[in-house]
Amino acid sequence: MDTASTSLPGVSLPDGDAPLPTSPDQLLARLDALGIQATTHSHPPLHTVEESKALRGALPGGHCKNLFLKDKKDQHWLVVALEDAQVDLNRLDKVIGSARLSFASAERLWRFLGIRPGSVTPFALVNDTERKVRVVLQQAMMEHELLNYHPLLNDRTTAIRRDDLLRFIRACGHEPAIVEFGRAESDRAD
Repeated sequence: MDTASTSLPGVSLPDGDAPLPTSPDQLLARLDALGIQATTHSHPPLHTVEESKALRGALPGGHCKNLFLKDKKDQHWLVVALEDAQVDLNRLDKVIGSARLSFASAERLWRFLGIRPGSVTPFALVNDTERKVRVVLQQAMMEHELLNYHPLLNDRTTAIRRDDLLRFIRACGHEPAIVEFGRAESDRAD
């Protein structure tokens, strides 16, 4: 975690009951307004890839992990990859053109993406209205037609088509970089 800064001036992590800047229902309404079809499944809160694998059953599509990172120059990055991708932070910086990377704090996650740990998702870009976060999508992930992410809370999973994910990210004012990294032997398109 980002141990260099346990708190940011004027920013504190809200308690678990504080409302999100954008609710999952508001997010789904925004997807609908963009003409994007999505299917959402409710489940117990998931905090790890392992928990997700155990509880998801037969949900089709690529299942993903999301890393909220910062670099030494204080630039923030949302890196989205298949759940089994091997992401080496010591090499990723060279691939994406950043300074040395580390995990960002929960406070930064709330400040920049308006979500709590365990719920990191590309859908949180809806809250990055100042476009402070750079978005990196794994090439192998983008080979899947259908992709699964938390819709701002980790007690549900939303499936979205790859092209619609790109349309949503661009509608939030971001141009994602699609980069080859972390390919596992088991990666294959649906």
